[in-house]
Amino acid sequence: MMVKTFALAAAALVASVAIAAPHQDLPPLNDSVLRHALQVRPTDKVTGALLRITGSAGQWSGTSGAGDIANHQPVPLNGRFRIGSISKVFTAAVVLQLAAEHKIVLTNTVQHYLPGLLPENLPPVTIGQLLNHTSGLPDDDSPFKTTGDAQWFVDHRFDVWTPAQIVAIDSRHPMQFAPGTKQKYDGINYYLAGLLIEKITGNTYAAEVQHRIISPLGLHDTSVPGPYDFAIPGPHSHGYVAVGDKLVDVTEESPWAWAEGGLISSAADLDHFLTALFKGKIVPASELNEMFTLPVSPDGTPVPYVDASNCPGGNACYSMGLMKVSLPGTTIFAWGKTGSRPGYTDGVFATPDLKRKIVYVLNPTGNKDGSEQPFVLRLASAAFLGK
Repeated sequence: MMVKTFALAAAALVASVAIAAPHQDLPPLNDSVLRHALQVRPTDKVTGALLRITGSAGQWSGTSGAGDIANHQPVPLNGRFRIGSISKVFTAAVVLQLAAEHKIVLTNTVQHYLPGLLPENLPPVTIGQLLNHTSGLPDDDSPFKTTGDAQWFVDHRFDVWTPAQIVAIDSRHPMQFAPGTKQKYDGINYYLAGLLIEKITGNTYAAEVQHRIISPLGLHDTSVPGPYDFAIPGPHSHGYVAVGDKLVDVTEESPWAWAEGGLISSAADLDHFLTALFKGKIVPASELNEMFTLPVSPDGTPVPYVDASNCPGGNACYSMGLMKVSLPGTTIFAWGKTGSRPGYTDGVFATPDLKRKIVYVLNPTGNKDGSEQPFVLRLASAAFLGK
């Protein structure tokens, strides 16, 4: 899944380690600034948008654009949407729960728990390295990695691929780097994490997420779709992809991304989920620290990010399940996650003290080409900087 949208739009990510809640000088919410930032414009390549801000420093919510172009319906404030790679936060939380229950050890290898799944020529990769994207495993080469090829996606959006098939396709290629030496965001890590959950528990990934997170938190809008559950249940905005000069409705599509990016949720549910996570109500404290710790080298220096794509600061910006973003020219930073599927781009972030929490949802038409990034930049600036 593409996660560059919020990170690149913010233009800077800072690699640092913190689970405490330091004081941050947040500006008050400015209604006119927020409304202006949220307004869909002809050049945005976005059909609809939703922004929800909560926290002790103020609350605000709004929508703009169209939720259903054909029927001229507005964006529903309580709408559900495809959360893309925000799914990884759920996956990481379950794996860390299993670690807290002593059912897995994060320093043990994938090959130990899932023997024979990866080719024999690949080096040992630990579970922790999967979760924080320092595995070095081959880059995502899955069938749907067709950013920008809108017609291909439209023609194949109902194709179904199993996690094992995706892993087999991806792992044909050579390692990108030695495990633990660099960071590179890669979908194969979380397909393997989902398969690990199933192997250790003897249950489906969907069942584990349901009884460990969704049901206890009362996340009534959140679900793990089955392989052939193409629709989004309940109220929702439609997602579109531009093919030439036409917009094709791709709201119904395969949820093949699964533990890596296949979940459905709502802004309210994601807000509740992230709040509970920060408060230690999902992952026990000893393991929760891993979600607020960026990887370091044996000498204590930050692990470098492999290129300038997702972490412009040059060092790792992903922990086990989350990412850290810092707005340039300020001391303001937040933890959270971005997500993207064709027709949907979203993010959920919060300052460590939970004074400001933000969930944004866009319906971009660029088929994950990043053309909505200026819109996200506007939202980030308005929500965290007040301008």
